[in-house]
Amino acid sequence: MTDSVHVACADVWMLVREHPAPLLKATKALSGALAKAFGPRFAVWRSDELLFGVREGRLVLRTLGGLDVPPPRVVLVRQAPGTMSHDREMTLLRHLERMGAVLINTADAVHRCRNKLWQLQDLALAGLPVPDSLSYATAPLGGVVRSPALETPCVVKSVNGHGGNRVFLAPDGQLLRAVAGSLAQEVPLLFQGYVTASHGRDLRVVVVDGVPVAAEVRTSADGSLAANLARGGTADLCLGRYPAAEALAVAAAGALGLTVAGVDLLFTADGADGAAGGHVICEVNAVPGWRPGMSGVIPAITAHISRLLKEAPPLTPPVST
Repeated sequence: MTDSVHVACADVWMLVREHPAPLLKATKALSGALAKAFGPRFAVWRSDELLFGVREGRLVLRTLGGLDVPPPRVVLVRQAPGTMSHDREMTLLRHLERMGAVLINTADAVHRCRNKLWQLQDLALAGLPVPDSLSYATAPLGGVVRSPALETPCVVKSVNGHGGNRVFLAPDGQLLRAVAGSLAQEVPLLFQGYVTASHGRDLRVVVVDGVPVAAEVRTSADGSLAANLARGGTADLCLGRYPAAEALAVAAAGALGLTVAGVDLLFTADGADGAAGGHVICEVNAVPGWRPGMSGVIPAITAHISRLLKEAPPLTPPVST
């Protein structure tokens, strides 16, 4: 649990998942860099270490042991939105914002990134290129896969999946109808147009404060659809190689209100094998990972936090009892 020194003076927080979920490599490296940069002003908090609510008309934060916690000035959120509960972690983010903390990323932006179709709605309304996609509310899945509105081939994915999990290519409606009864029913599925030129290959751009600070082309190891490194893919660092795609990534992050974002882009037919050509936005990650070779990410986040600390006014201490 976070120690009493951090409770007393930390005004830069990293908020991560509840125990015993481990810190992933990028988050652990970022935590070490922030601890070095900000010393005792920095603390890592887990979402299961805090109580929050209202006392005598004021918002309060407390440890499980009852110790009052000063509200932080800056909170870096490092839990993937897809793993968050609306009534649990999202409520904590909202509480921190209402106490005056600046969240990276904001609670609203994190919330919008929980659902892949919510992202596509906002990106399309912003005039940004996205694949044709279809989902549903309460329609039975058996009826959805038989609808003439559903075109194949298509990529099938959960609306809140992450890490390339629960994603597959459906070449035709016959396969979809055959497997519909075996697909997960707890959340809707997203049926997305298959971009042939980008099969097993995509472009990840990391954006910090409106600037592309890292990029890589990811390629699947076995010719499968998903190119995620977590699934065995390989990566080639390429910052500056695809300037139009990097500009598109910046626009996507801005459309979703994200200060830190990992934007995954697909290559269209025109840009499948060269720096010129088109891209479409596959999805946007509010809590992106990155490899050690993407050396510009951590300094950019650290510099952004430093600017926020200079600009943000001190916060009101919590009520003491």
